[in-house]
Amino acid sequence: MKLIFATNNQNKVKEIKAATGHRMDIVTLKEAGIDVDIPEPYDTLQENAETKARTIFKMTYENCFSEDTGLEVDALNGAPGVHTARYAGDQKSDKDNIAFLLKNLENNSNRSARFRTVIYLIYEGQHHSFEGVCEGQIAEKPSGEDGFGYDPIFIPDGDTRTFAEMSLEEKAKYSHRKKALEKLIAFLLK
Repeated sequence: MKLIFATNNQNKVKEIKAATGHRMDIVTLKEAGIDVDIPEPYDTLQENAETKARTIFKMTYENCFSEDTGLEVDALNGAPGVHTARYAGDQKSDKDNIAFLLKNLENNSNRSARFRTVIYLIYEGQHHSFEGVCEGQIAEKPSGEDGFGYDPIFIPDGDTRTFAEMSLEEKAKYSHRKKALEKLIAFLLK
């Protein structure tokens, strides 16, 4: 089963391909010969994911999916949320985003947060969405070298390490992205 994954983020591609294994043929935009940067102007993960999938479907008329992920920090009223990648500015720097988030949480004892992923699928012309959530805490300081984005400061509930201190396989046990993807896979295999 072939699906075009509407993203240019190679870290997300790596996670998705690892999670699907050989159950699906995940084709990246680059592999599909598509060179487009799709804006994410909306206020919800759902709308952003839907826009990306619809854009690729209109270009290819092939089965495709997209995802949008946000980090929601309780003490920051759900921020950065849909602005996760650009929290510290349009340069989309993981290091700057982490520094800005930790500065905004200074002296705050409430470190509760969650990663939320929405996957939007267009399959045989029908539209579907799937959500995955990973609850956790924001660490006091970055730790670990693996992963991407906010992984060095996110500790999932049930572990004491940040995502950046885990292998891809260990992270997958908790991953919001994998939870949403497993729902997509179950839907396609039924």
